Amino acid sequence: MELTNSVAESDIEVYNLEELWDERTVTEFDIEPFLHEGLMLREEEFRNHVKEYDWQQHEDEHVAVFCSTDAIVPTWAFMLIASKLDGVAHTVTHGREADVLRDYYVRALADEDWSHYEDDIVVVKGCGGEVVPTSAYLTATRKLQGVARKLMFGEPCSSVPLWRRSREQKQPQAEAAGVKKPDLPKPSQQ
Repeated sequence: MELTNSVAESDIEVYNLEELWDERTVTEFDIEPFLHEGLMLREEEFRNHVKEYDWQQHEDEHVAVFCSTDAIVPTWAFMLIASKLDGVAHTVTHGREADVLRDYYVRALADEDWSHYEDDIVVVKGCGGEVVPTSAYLTATRKLQGVARKLMFGEPCSSVPLWRRSREQKQPQAEAAGVKKPDLPKPSQQ
């Protein structure tokens, strides 16, 4: 008796959010050491620290710039650091690692071609690593609902059903997924 893999032979499309991640290092950059006693920004002292710092060590990284103390830091201080990381770091975000991941996935999901999943049964792969933020799963769900026929979470062999287009819906709501609907002529009334 020959065994067949019914999952591999099915028409289920797997959408893996982890495949969008570019594998670059995420670095959290705390400006606290650049502050006077870690609590106060003195402009000359701050600018000297910025000038002396080796920014090249962050080459091609995703950098999250934050302050770990309750210091009041003016916006221009973060902007000055961003200007030093421009052309060095791959991206610069205000916040922590979670903010870098959220911003990265917002951009990546906005650039996706969702039409590839038009009228498909889609399983959003889950149970993976820790890179993908929950917000990316929510965005992917909304985008896929605009084009897919059915949406599930997990693995094709053991997935949790999430959503199915109702029979009354003729076409998926492509505009909600960022896919432009073609302009079709309207039927003439007789």
